[in-house]
Amino acid sequence: MTTQEWIELSDRYIMATYKRFPIVLTRGLGVHVWDSDGRCYLDLVGGIAVCALGHAHPRVVAAIKEQAETLFHVSNLYHIAPQILLARLLVENSPFDKAFFCNSGAEANEAAIKLARKYASEHMPGRYELITMQDSFHGRTLATVTATAQEKFHVGYAPLPEGFRHVPYNDLPALEAAVTEKTCGVLVEPIQGESGVIVPDSGYLQGVRRICDAKGLLMIADEIQTGIGRTGTLFACEQTEAVPDMITLAKALGNGFPIGALLATDRIAAAFVPGSHGSTFGGNPLACAAALAALETILDEGILENCRKVGEYFLSKLGALKEKHSRIREVRGRGLMIGVELTVPGAELVLKCLQKGLLINCANGNVLRFVPPLILTRQDVDRAVGILDEALEEK
Repeated sequence: MTTQEWIELSDRYIMATYKRFPIVLTRGLGVHVWDSDGRCYLDLVGGIAVCALGHAHPRVVAAIKEQAETLFHVSNLYHIAPQILLARLLVENSPFDKAFFCNSGAEANEAAIKLARKYASEHMPGRYELITMQDSFHGRTLATVTATAQEKFHVGYAPLPEGFRHVPYNDLPALEAAVTEKTCGVLVEPIQGESGVIVPDSGYLQGVRRICDAKGLLMIADEIQTGIGRTGTLFACEQTEAVPDMITLAKALGNGFPIGALLATDRIAAAFVPGSHGSTFGGNPLACAAALAALETILDEGILENCRKVGEYFLSKLGALKEKHSRIREVRGRGLMIGVELTVPGAELVLKCLQKGLLINCANGNVLRFVPPLILTRQDVDRAVGILDEALEEK
């Protein structure tokens, strides 16, 4: 079928919850994807921070093939070997003690919200509210969209669940002032991704930790987007002295295979007992085999170091581009999570780049967001910056 025929079928049969670009992607390898017309693109979207190892990575493909030939799915009524191995690898490479597996970032945050309330009901009677940050993004379920402090995501879904208070991001006095006798915890992103790669001041997360300790609150780090190597370390919180009580993961964890995880300390995790929470597909053998292969590869093959080095190079090249083009207001980011804030809307520029063979993303209307595979090379960066430069030159 032609591209137009595919798009017409999509419009006919699929709900219009996404504003899609006029291409049909059919194949990927490494940092490149191809559309139904055979055209190749350099993919710096990476499934929106998902494909950390790029497309069709051989270790992940092999793991999925082997597991698919052995055991697709069994219930969590039974012990599951790949799930156990993945939990051990996550715990041994983090300050946490226990893992819960689900299918997405929203589900991981739902689990964290439930665990926080369950723990509070047992240890902090009367406390159930969570404080979250303005312009955050925590998911699309009713609870996580309420935690997401962006009005545009709330429209049409009232009444929203109670139990969430919102304060400005990167504002410790506002956070401290918002704590009440009903507060049980704070849910925070180390870097806000959907609102335009907003990097907080140095010391912000440590300040959140101090406030939580002083007030007896739980600190939950939403690392759905920053986790699994995106900022150059396995978790963004590693780069601070702030160790949260819980952390949520998804996106890059399965390199594209749907999986999410909640990690917690033993003290907090003990609030979940049989029947407290669950997921039919969470932690199934196929998903865990994919995630285990992805995580082992990230830890074993220098992917984190590459992320740091290429990320620094990318930031420097974009910084030089800023000096050349007045439409670039600011370049910011960490590792391979980078935002280029423009003085104009970014949609037209994203489309121009697509037409030139480069896939990028626009967040919050005017921020070009780069969350490419962590296997990106300097040569890839040079090509991407060259295309962006050409697009910026055009009127």
